[in-house]
Amino acid sequence: MFEWITIAWMVIEAIVAIASGIAAHSITLTAFGLDSVIELISALVLIWRLSVELKHGREFSETAERRASKIGGGLLFALAAYVVLSATWSLWHGHGQDFSMPGLAVAVAAIPIMYFLAKRKISLAERIGSRALRADAVESITCGWLSCVVVVGLAAQYLVGTWWVDAVTCLGIVWFVVKEGREAWQGEECCDDCP
Repeated sequence: MFEWITIAWMVIEAIVAIASGIAAHSITLTAFGLDSVIELISALVLIWRLSVELKHGREFSETAERRASKIGGGLLFALAAYVVLSATWSLWHGHGQDFSMPGLAVAVAAIPIMYFLAKRKISLAERIGSRALRADAVESITCGWLSCVVVVGLAAQYLVGTWWVDAVTCLGIVWFVVKEGREAWQGEECCDDCP
């Protein structure tokens, strides 16, 4: 159920954020939209992984679990690379963003939605011992943090009008994305000791 809610929200979030990001020339909004696409893919992968377990049992699902966890980690690395390259490009060329009210609205709405989804997914990941579901939950957390970054960046850009705020605020989440991508890729954390 949480994955289907994630899919529905991510479709809305991706469309609004990417369209707003392109229109406003905003790396942060575009990264936010791309993160939504990554989370959408991750949710689809999780639905596949859980359906494998339902059809073939726990032992068979371990292969699907490892594959889904690696995909989640790889998607997080891809997002981090996009953010770093885009922010560097923006800072190098001195390009900033324009203010976007639709982008601000979707980012504000995403904060409580992502908090709710992440909390529920982490709880469920611990119960069923799924690193892949935890990686998906971390992508929800990352989306929530990125939502905060988007809100701060858009507010600062609107209030102060500095061109570099977009790139700098976007770089604020890279460390978290890389750390969690590494853990998902290596299959660390949460679920090695879960029942």
